[in-house]
Amino acid sequence: MREQTTTLEQSIRAAREKKDILLMTHIVLGYPSFDDCARMVEDMVNAGVDLMELQIPFSEPMADGPVILRANAEALKAGATVEQSFEMAEKLTREFDIPFLFMTYYNILFCQGVDTFVDRCKSIGIQGCIIPDLPPIEGQEYLDAMNRNNLAPVHIFTPNTPEPRMRFLSDSSGGFIYTVARKGVTGKDTAFSDDLENYLVKCKSHTDLPLAVGFGVKSAEDINFLRGKVDIAVVGSETIRVMEQDGVDAVKPFIETLVA
Repeated sequence: MREQTTTLEQSIRAAREKKDILLMTHIVLGYPSFDDCARMVEDMVNAGVDLMELQIPFSEPMADGPVILRANAEALKAGATVEQSFEMAEKLTREFDIPFLFMTYYNILFCQGVDTFVDRCKSIGIQGCIIPDLPPIEGQEYLDAMNRNNLAPVHIFTPNTPEPRMRFLSDSSGGFIYTVARKGVTGKDTAFSDDLENYLVKCKSHTDLPLAVGFGVKSAEDINFLRGKVDIAVVGSETIRVMEQDGVDAVKPFIETLVA
């Protein structure tokens, strides 16, 4: 069972008292550059984003589709490092008053040292982590370090997750549950339908944490479908597509269409 209510969960519940759904966005640190990342974060916060995932680039991002995979590859090609990612994250947490999470893969934690990585997350103001390739049953060192620092280990529900495992994942989580809207990787189309609604009802019945939905959320219409069903809508690949197609300056107007 979860031992404590994390600061991230408290922040989400407080924000939900004022809004009927929250918006979380996602950037890959170092793509297209760290300076551009800083501009995008500022624009997204000013446009009304409630919390944000900062992805530390990794060479084999197994949960990510072509858009985010390419962003990881380009960031690494340009020389982005874990150290630079921590430095950028620290600047962002100091400048902007929203929760920030790290999203990355376990190899990064392993190479840094799990305790070192988590302790540093705490020291720079990161409130939680999403590590999609580290299941709780293999991640006790990570869970202990997160609990010690009152940080939120966010785990993932998928359409393939058996119901007994949903409760196990919830008990091992903090902050919120990341609910994958469909099978597969990020960036593909998602059918916002009765089937998805029924799946979300099942997810909610197996956790008392706030529920976030990602994978395929692209528009205000998608977010309106989720309104009243979950706590957080997650927009990731689409923001990167907009930036790649129309430039960094197009990100803020796009986000404004989502929060209008």
